[in-house]
Amino acid sequence: MIRFDCDYLEGAHPAILQKLLDTNMDQTIGYGEDPYCAAAAEKIRKVCGTPDAAVHFLVGGTQTNTTVIYSILRPHEGVLAVTTGHINCHEVNAIEGTGHKVLAIPGENGKLTPKAIEDAYLSWKNDFSWEHIVKPGMVYVSQSTETGTLYTKAELEALSAACRELGLYLFLDGARLGYGLVAGGYDVTMADIARLCDVFYIGGTKVGALFGEAVVISNPALKEDFRYIMKQKGAMFAKGRLLGIQFDVLMTDGLKGVEAYAPEDIYILGMGGELIMRIINDSAYPREKGVRLILQPMTHPNDLRKGLLSGGFNIVEETLVKDRDRDVCRSLFLGYEDYEQGEDYDRSRHDVHCGVYETSFREDL
Repeated sequence: MIRFDCDYLEGAHPAILQKLLDTNMDQTIGYGEDPYCAAAAEKIRKVCGTPDAAVHFLVGGTQTNTTVIYSILRPHEGVLAVTTGHINCHEVNAIEGTGHKVLAIPGENGKLTPKAIEDAYLSWKNDFSWEHIVKPGMVYVSQSTETGTLYTKAELEALSAACRELGLYLFLDGARLGYGLVAGGYDVTMADIARLCDVFYIGGTKVGALFGEAVVISNPALKEDFRYIMKQKGAMFAKGRLLGIQFDVLMTDGLKGVEAYAPEDIYILGMGGELIMRIINDSAYPREKGVRLILQPMTHPNDLRKGLLSGGFNIVEETLVKDRDRDVCRSLFLGYEDYEQGEDYDRSRHDVHCGVYETSFREDL
């Protein structure tokens, strides 16, 4: 069975575990000053084409977002993010906990646009009481986004140009950057991101590491004193080499040698319907005889349904997901009106609904 409930259900790639074991008795200085962190940082700079970039290793995504944003903003400033952005929806006000406001603005398919950024900035600047309003100081985006979409190079270039024109720093959350870099049809490289963003990070937790995120600071103005902020926010790992070793392995050979799976059930949960369909289309295995897909789209269920049927799958069972103790519709029906807590979802009110799809591949086509 392969489960897609989230992308960190397992431990780590065997090559990482082996390297940790091989170096277990090595004695090194702590707090990320060891040779392993230095080697990993140098490999990252090389891939990014930024020999002068500052590279720091942190443990998790929320910790990294909080530390980076706090290090950049002045006390009176906030961060612009799309309404579905991770820092706005899934970090329990971690940013607000540091004294900075998340300024949520509408986007398109989970992505920010230059116009949305400019409108939000001018709304502050042109307000009669602008000195009484939180000032936008930076822009937060993620690659891939929380709805499974990806920024193209042209889109990132437009965002970068808009931010620089308005004097806003651009920060890219790369917790799932690995997905975007290998996605078919997308033209963004690590070097592009380093060139277009003031700071970004490379997620390790979701691509084979036990834990770890590598922050890359391209803008010289943001480098100074970052380690002070790391320490203050509890992000300076005493045994920092555990992070450096993992990224050194990740950046070495692409983690070749992953054992092939032969599951009967594949679970893909908590993603947008378009992304689920892309995952299915990019692999031949879901069409093998006897394989069953269990799918739970968070958005675009109609697109998923159409994609499955046109792609030769039978929808064996379709079950609505409900939970009377929580306002499920708000989390499952993004972009649709919210229902009162405990109210049953009425299919007649929308022709789109979200549920669990059990499918099998049709061989009669």
